[in-house]
Amino acid sequence: MKKILFSLLAVLFLGLMFNCSVVPDKNPYLQRQWMLVSFDGFSKDQLIAHKAEMNLTGKMEKDKIYGTAYMGCNQMSFTSEFKKGGAVKISQGVSTMKACQDMNLESSFQKKLETMTRYSVEGHFLTLSDNQGNTMKFVAADWD
Repeated sequence: MKKILFSLLAVLFLGLMFNCSVVPDKNPYLQRQWMLVSFDGFSKDQLIAHKAEMNLTGKMEKDKIYGTAYMGCNQMSFTSEFKKGGAVKISQGVSTMKACQDMNLESSFQKKLETMTRYSVEGHFLTLSDNQGNTMKFVAADWD
């Protein structure tokens, strides 16, 4: 019994000494690359042509996931908090500043992303929605 207790204390001491910390587990159902398949009157063909995607595989810190999005021109970055009960909070993002010919999708997505307040994951689909009935629907990129 003393050996077990001593071993346990030694492991705890070494963990503190080397500043080991427990990294939060990733949520494999949420923290994925998502392809945008339905949004704000844009056709699925337009979304595919722009390679519209949101990537939630970035660093996780406390309850925040650092994500990126791409809508055909600039790379966007944001932080998101996916909470129990389907609530989501997405920060105002930052973006690279390239000027591209067709920025309608990107401008619309960037404006609406931070207004999203609810989320649901059903199978391989992620849906974000706001309080006015606007939605963004994504499919997991690794799903065939």
